[in-house]
Amino acid sequence: GEEIKVTLRNQMEEETTVHWHGVLVPSNADGGPHQVVNPGAERDVKFNVKQEAATLWYHPHTMGKTAEQVYGGLAGFILLKDDNELSQGLPGEYGVDDVPLVVQDRSFTQDMQFDFPGSYNADGTLGDTLLVNGTIHAAFDVTTELLRLRLLNGSNARIYDFELSDGRPFLQIASDGGLLNEPVKMQSVRLTPGERAEIIVSLKGMNQGEYLDLTSGNTTVLRLNVAGVLKPNGNVPVTLNQLAAAADNGTVDRRFVLFGMGAMVSINGDVFDMKRVDETGIANQDEIWEIYNRPDMMGGMVHSFHLHGTQFRVLTREGVLPPLNERGWKDTVALDSGERVRILVRFVEPGLFMYHCHILEHEDNGMMGQIEITAK
Repeated sequence: GEEIKVTLRNQMEEETTVHWHGVLVPSNADGGPHQVVNPGAERDVKFNVKQEAATLWYHPHTMGKTAEQVYGGLAGFILLKDDNELSQGLPGEYGVDDVPLVVQDRSFTQDMQFDFPGSYNADGTLGDTLLVNGTIHAAFDVTTELLRLRLLNGSNARIYDFELSDGRPFLQIASDGGLLNEPVKMQSVRLTPGERAEIIVSLKGMNQGEYLDLTSGNTTVLRLNVAGVLKPNGNVPVTLNQLAAAADNGTVDRRFVLFGMGAMVSINGDVFDMKRVDETGIANQDEIWEIYNRPDMMGGMVHSFHLHGTQFRVLTREGVLPPLNERGWKDTVALDSGERVRILVRFVEPGLFMYHCHILEHEDNGMMGQIEITAK
């Protein structure tokens, strides 16, 4: 319900945009490649919050420059709250038991600057150093029994499988666009670029001086240090949200084929053209989209499909229901090579919206299209 007013002031020497990833905004505020802010210029953006509590973010969407500008640090969190979330008794004290974590990999030059040119890869630039909220070897002093971590994969291309070092499970309570209907017990959660997950970690019974690591593979992401006698801070409710089951009539209204690697990438055989409208649709109408990650002769790779202007529901993966932690609101979905995913889509706002691979180098290389939504 809140009205948001933001002034975007570009103090760089190149044009940029600000895209509100996961936020339901009018297309003229979306910050896609059409809406650049030139060097030295500024642009006012205004929108109303029309969605439930969620962990969202913003980043550039400049044509051909998104990967480099995000790598350089142009990104940040947007945290939405609502009455339902606040009534749940979930950990919610910012920086104490409710901690946003953006995880990114970077490489550095000899003078300790981000080395995007030296690390660039057309299939996704990978770094040799892990950063959490911009920090190397990140650690956090825990003071409560329950800790809420808002995980964001803000990397250009790297995929993370988050788990706890001693093998204990955690509860996932939210996906990209808001709370799940109920907590899902997880041993690990995979996030591709752009995806988010909120998890609750229990440190009950741990003593001062002990620690627990959040890891991905063999890499420590965040060390959780027990800073004293842990304070009780509630329990996780059995029911978190009241999302209706996603209606699936078995039809497919649109099909999208993701194909290629490196500089040779496409959606439905086309490379992005800002002057071309690829799809048209009508607001407030349910559609089922099928996305297929077509393998190539080399076997293909994982693609991360992101849709602007809406939150969607995942209906099926390879014809079967998705895992429980993917049954809430999503705006970004991972597809393994050869995998088909069906999603339920509804646009509320008319306008022009983007869909693309969220491996940022693929986006820059044209693995992107646009859909124009009309009121009728």
